[in-house]
Amino acid sequence: MLQWDEFNTSHVQRHGIEPADAEEAVTDPRRLGVPASNTGSEERRPVLGATAAGRLLVVVMTRRAGLIRIVTARDATQGEKKHYRTRGK
Repeated sequence: MLQWDEFNTSHVQRHGIEPADAEEAVTDPRRLGVPASNTGSEERRPVLGATAAGRLLVVVMTRRAGLIRIVTARDATQGEKKHYRTRGK
């Protein structure tokens, strides 16, 4: 289950992304993991995934209190888009 509150909802919306789009990218069966990073004591896991409309997003998540929390999201770069579309070829 994904955890949303006013803070992370408004944060992703400042990047022009709706929470529903971030969730679609996270649940994309073709999503790709991006190397994880640590911020202090918190591990953050980025994934590259597509929405139902085909928009490619990088969504950064963390686990807090047993829930998955979206930290931020952004549109994929051109290089990330190419990697998503051409992997396995």
